[in-house]
Amino acid sequence: MKAETQRKRLERCQKDIDAHPEKATAHYNLGLALTISGRVKQAEETYLKAVELDPSLVKAWVNLGGVRMLHWDFQGCLEANQEAARLQDDLVIAHFNMGQAYLYLNDPENLIRCNKRVLEIERDHPAAHYYAAVGYLATSDLGATERHLGRAIELGHSPTHDFFKAMEKAHTKKFHQQSKTLIEITGEKTPDSNHKEE
Repeated sequence: MKAETQRKRLERCQKDIDAHPEKATAHYNLGLALTISGRVKQAEETYLKAVELDPSLVKAWVNLGGVRMLHWDFQGCLEANQEAARLQDDLVIAHFNMGQAYLYLNDPENLIRCNKRVLEIERDHPAAHYYAAVGYLATSDLGATERHLGRAIELGHSPTHDFFKAMEKAHTKKFHQQSKTLIEITGEKTPDSNHKEE
């Protein structure tokens, strides 16, 4: 059987919408075909129509968030995936995508929260461990950073060079902060050295 070309798929999906304009899944399928074709703005409009027709169509909310992420609409991505998670709270991809949106919105606490939720559902999710580590590094929790990073690496995730540089910088900063609290021992008298034993 010959594989369907992308053009033929788009035509078939459009015909389905023409025949059944009220069918949410027809709009969803066209949105998917448009996404694969790289036409993300058109895909966004099509997914919006799908969720307008059927607000319970979880996959359409997830994909709506995905195409919004592709054109850097992080708040829109977050809102669409929040709706997907509201409809199906155990959906890993919705929580993971929310975490990605929070990453770009520079919100490490919510990045951590979303990836912790992913790990509650799927404890060996390599990317969730890595992005939890990213969040913990941003909040200066080096112990949690190292735990999650180690697990991510064990599971096959490859951290970026920039992450290792940031981690090294955080360790250096922590070392310098700790060294400020150290007290040098000198030959000088201490306050209790004048105390005589009876």
